[in-house]
Amino acid sequence: MTDITLTVNGEERTASVPPETTLLKMLREDLNLTGTKLGCDVGDCGACTVLVDGIAVNACLMLAGQANGKKIETIEGLSTMEEYHPIQKAFEEVAALQCGFCGPGMIMSTKAMIDQGDDLSKQDIRDALSGNLCRCTGYTKIIDGVIDAYEEITGKKVPEISPRAA
Repeated sequence: MTDITLTVNGEERTASVPPETTLLKMLREDLNLTGTKLGCDVGDCGACTVLVDGIAVNACLMLAGQANGKKIETIEGLSTMEEYHPIQKAFEEVAALQCGFCGPGMIMSTKAMIDQGDDLSKQDIRDALSGNLCRCTGYTKIIDGVIDAYEEITGKKVPEISPRAA
């Protein structure tokens, strides 16, 4: 067993896990944070996306030991029972999600993208979410939710084409 200490959603947490334990398994089974979903378990779907030191990571591909000492943000850390995060509000307002299984990963990927501080176009958003799969929607509403959240958080408008491409 290996002792792992993380700062999860602002709180220091410790668990003793076998060395082969993934960050996803530790979050769900040892820390009881089940908002992060197990989808494909091979890094293709993005359902398990969390932020590790601010970077979007597939938790199913990262060993818990690799996250030792790091700052982890999960979907549970974005809001309180009283108030949603602006990304969650935007997704809700446009009905971006249907079954919701992909939601935590989509929202955490969106947070990482917005937190980077780059100007984003609609194509940049599509590219950034390409690692997150949804079986229920046609992605249009998800992209609308990301645009609304980006514009709300940053105060900037999202053009169709990246200013960097011009």
